Amino acid sequence: MPSKGQLVTGCGRLRFAVLGPLRAWCGDVRLDLGPVRQQALLAALLLRPGVTVSRQQLLDGVWGPEPPGTGAKVIPVYVHQLRRRLGPEGGGPSGSPIVTERGGYRFDPRDVSTDVARLREILAEARAARDSGDLAAAVSAWSRALELFHGDPLAAVPGPFAEAERLRLAELRLASVHDKAECQLRLGRHSEVVGELFALSETHPHNESLAALLMRALYAGNRQADALSVFAKVRRRLVAEQGTEPGGELRRVHEAVLRADETVLAGASPPTGRPRGRGPATVRPRRRARDELPVEVSGFTGRSEELEVLLGPADERVVTVRAVEGMAGVGKTALVVRAARAMRDRFPDGCLFVDLRGHREGCEAAVPQRVLHRLLRAVGEIGEGEDGPADDLDGLTASWRAATAALRLILVVDDAPAAGQVLPLLPAGPGSVVLVTSRQRLTGLDADRRISLAPLDMEEAVALLTHAVGGPGSAPERAAVRELARLCDRLPLALRIVGARMQNRPLWAVRRMTARLADDEHRLAVLAAEDRSVEAAFRVSYEQLPEAERRAFRVLGLSPTVEFERLAVAAMLGITPSDAEVVLERLVEVSLVQQTVTGRYRLHDLVAVYARRVVAAYPADVAAARTGVFRLYVLAARRASDWGPFAFPTGPRADTAPFAGWEEASAWLDAVGGELVDVVARAAAVGHVDDACRLAEGLCDYLTRQGRYHECRAAVEKVLPLVDQATDRRMVSELRTCMGIAHGLQGHYDEARRWLGDALEISRRTGDVVEQARALGSLGIFANAAGEPAEAAALLSASADLARGADDDWLTVMYLSNVGAVHHQTGRLEKAQECYEASVGIAERIGRPRILSKTLFRLGTLRLDRGRYAEAADALGRAAGLAERVGDIPLFAAVLGRLATAEECLGDLSRAAESHARALAAVGERPGTALKAEIRNRLGWHQAETEDLARARDRFERAVARSRPASGEFA
Repeated sequence: MPSKGQLVTGCGRLRFAVLGPLRAWCGDVRLDLGPVRQQALLAALLLRPGVTVSRQQLLDGVWGPEPPGTGAKVIPVYVHQLRRRLGPEGGGPSGSPIVTERGGYRFDPRDVSTDVARLREILAEARAARDSGDLAAAVSAWSRALELFHGDPLAAVPGPFAEAERLRLAELRLASVHDKAECQLRLGRHSEVVGELFALSETHPHNESLAALLMRALYAGNRQADALSVFAKVRRRLVAEQGTEPGGELRRVHEAVLRADETVLAGASPPTGRPRGRGPATVRPRRRARDELPVEVSGFTGRSEELEVLLGPADERVVTVRAVEGMAGVGKTALVVRAARAMRDRFPDGCLFVDLRGHREGCEAAVPQRVLHRLLRAVGEIGEGEDGPADDLDGLTASWRAATAALRLILVVDDAPAAGQVLPLLPAGPGSVVLVTSRQRLTGLDADRRISLAPLDMEEAVALLTHAVGGPGSAPERAAVRELARLCDRLPLALRIVGARMQNRPLWAVRRMTARLADDEHRLAVLAAEDRSVEAAFRVSYEQLPEAERRAFRVLGLSPTVEFERLAVAAMLGITPSDAEVVLERLVEVSLVQQTVTGRYRLHDLVAVYARRVVAAYPADVAAARTGVFRLYVLAARRASDWGPFAFPTGPRADTAPFAGWEEASAWLDAVGGELVDVVARAAAVGHVDDACRLAEGLCDYLTRQGRYHECRAAVEKVLPLVDQATDRRMVSELRTCMGIAHGLQGHYDEARRWLGDALEISRRTGDVVEQARALGSLGIFANAAGEPAEAAALLSASADLARGADDDWLTVMYLSNVGAVHHQTGRLEKAQECYEASVGIAERIGRPRILSKTLFRLGTLRLDRGRYAEAADALGRAAGLAERVGDIPLFAAVLGRLATAEECLGDLSRAAESHARALAAVGERPGTALKAEIRNRLGWHQAETEDLARARDRFERAVARSRPASGEFA
């Protein structure tokens, strides 16, 4: 096995195993997957193949209610580490199965095999063999499936996601054992299952299905007394621990053992025991059980987990209702028909199908009275040519329940518009099952299982489309099919329409269809064939909404980010955040909006295309929504900036933002993640140039303090070509200052001087004192960093004078602190201390935590150089807390490095080691930097002093190896 951090390259196909401890191989080489939290993040991506998972989802899934102090900022660090371990040398995203997407990360399952995928294949094979009557082949397949388990799934992997997957996979394992044993009993191989069932009954003492199987196996082996003992033991436990009697299945097996009823014990359907009739006048000839299920669609793909839920055991004492909800075209009907067909042999009185037409264009929803008349005829309660009961709904409902009280049947209720349309149709026969589909969330329906059906995962979507177009084709064609599946949003309806159109027009190559779908303007028009249309399916859902919700849905298509939340929606609609949340939840209930995590929402891609198409007819809505949402982003960026709410003399005032403080604004921006540059680009593209410029300016401090220099530069680069169109003329110089700051913080001092020199010249021409102060001060800071203290002192002094004259406290603190740094660097320590202490006083008064942290850092370093170690540790401790609070990773790591030195000088070596380790963890797995090399070097000296020589040598060697600075530090 490679040692920790060692890269394995060129070794072949990646293989993963989760049905036990999480393991990975590259070819035949076992990979080290790192710490358990890192493994948990890998599992959260691996078990959602082809699905983009947001940083917040990963944070919630791996840490749950106790996230790390750095929040979602730790996610890219773990992703980088995983890429190093799974991908080619260098750890970059190229060639790695972990792909960065807008809004999060996606695990690409191509050229990757998993035991879970193999498990699904074998289970499908087992069920198909059982359904075809080949029980021996089914037993063999289930045995092979169970051999894939090597202990508890995801053993020792922490986090809510892993725990939920562990429970799901354990239940799947138990169901497989149950199904295998059932087939073995029907084959007469009872001796093979007794031992396994005894062991499982001990670990699952309340599982009545296992107990019933064990009783049947014991009876088949002439052990009637042992079988009865199993029942007695389970009954005593249920009564004592839960106050309940055994269910119908276990009681029926118990009675069969007592009566030696071979029919029940061999696995045949039990007699229904229903009464014969109500007298001569109502006696009818026994009807033939009806099967009204529609023909199954060809190429049904995936949905194994959902089928497991629908086919799961039901309480035979009551009517079981299971609901499948989801957006238009997601495949709800196909799923429930497949499930009903798989279980119909267990229902001797038939399978009935009702289409309520709740969301069919050009049709009114079916009236319950008419549906009940048809159902009564289906069960033989109304004969041909006879008049049924009057159209009184209560009377019809009573007749239906009376007619079905002794029946055991499946009823599929498709496309229900509301729970009230379904309730009168529920049969009364114990053991009956009702499967309901709807685009609505039917909260008024008492269902024991609910499935919120999502689009297919990528592999399933590709398989469906490949089946439709006839074979996998060449490698380029396979890649084009994959892209086509993505453009169809993995929606079964869209995939089937595309497949049908390509079948009807063989001259349309896959890549040509892909090009047509890539155009949002024409995508929905392409996704229509005869009476099937994705747009028509969405239109019905939209037109059934009240007008307020229609308007909300329309403007969601204008969201500049993939995900959105209530503040953004409130800004687009001009309503309160609480009202926006109510509207969003209603749109979730009707399956037009998807809730990704608590408080965050998105539109599926095709739904977003439809929303944008509809809103184009409402120019007033478009203008109001864009103005509102871009203004919100500007306010958030300004509120989050350490420059303070009054540092932006033009545009909206930051203190009018709907955030309690800079921390709340920063957290809101954190949730947007890597899409902030896209928001700037979107604002510029739709003509909101002033908003785009102000947002790029406001994000400068927020992004650079997190080391996201490339994003800062990218945001400014999006708007610089358009800045002459801005009505806010301050942006002409300010954006150049921002670009200079981003370059300078990366060590590109010549580029920084060029941009800042241009900004200074422009601001002098316009007479803008604040912009002159910013440009001069930044030039001074980077002159000092470049080793030119004399020039830096002159520039910073001039800048500080301008800042004081402009009454800008933040600029005064910044440049006074940097003047102190020049004095410190040139040995004038008293003057440096005066500047630092004055800066600290102003920074504390204005309450800006980042500039206060920087100044305390410099003051602490000065005290350290003067031998005042206790005072230094005090200042540096305060600086570290503030830097961590604002999420300034480079500053936090640097402060901790100096704090560790102060602690070493005070003789507290254990605390110094802890500070060094925290500094190294803060820098994480980012590309090699001088700061990281310094931290490793200091940690090496500490370990040498404490005689941990082996680790010290390792630290020194790694520090040397990584000491060369990389462009894009912390980017």
